[in-house]
Amino acid sequence: MRYAEFTYYDLLVLLQGLGVSVALFLATTVIGLGVGLAWAMLRYYRTPVLAPLAAAVAELLKNSPVLVQLFLVFFGLPVLLGADLTPVEAALITLSGNTAAFVYVIAASSIESVGRDQIETARVFGLSRWQTLRRVVAPQAAAFGFGPLTGLLINQLQVTSLISVIGVIDLTKVGAILNVRTLQPFIVWTVIGVLYYLMARLIARVCARFETRLRAHSQWKGL
Repeated sequence: MRYAEFTYYDLLVLLQGLGVSVALFLATTVIGLGVGLAWAMLRYYRTPVLAPLAAAVAELLKNSPVLVQLFLVFFGLPVLLGADLTPVEAALITLSGNTAAFVYVIAASSIESVGRDQIETARVFGLSRWQTLRRVVAPQAAAFGFGPLTGLLINQLQVTSLISVIGVIDLTKVGAILNVRTLQPFIVWTVIGVLYYLMARLIARVCARFETRLRAHSQWKGL
């Protein structure tokens, strides 16, 4: 039985779906940032075996469709591990890995954008590789990379809409449910689209503030 009218319960379901989308986005962003930066450090230190392996994994993840990755993790990984994965766990693994791949590319490019003369000068003054990274390279690389990172985060927010295909009751899945129940697609998908837009604008605004502060302190003032 279908009810064409919207109810108060629909708002609660919509908020629940929004909460799931936001929670997964935040979790995968934190994990992806951590893993991606760790991969970039492997490249910075030119770690044998691990650095090329991280680069190869990142290349594979960033150049393959997220939906295919999602299906491989959800349907294929349990076969390899011999254990079931919930839709949320599969989404967490997939989106974290995909985010990490792009964070790795952004971090590696940002590190390489720092002038070699500054790095050489830091070494002349006796700074270790770690001290050079922390005091010279990292502040400037962060300022260089924050713009691309903002674009990545907004894109990854949109990508979370794909997880509905494996049964995660996120914002998009709730939209599909409400669409079937109310038979009012224009209203339902307009609301869903506006919510994604507002979240994207919030991310852009927060990142813009952080970027402004970073750039204000990123100029290398010497050792």
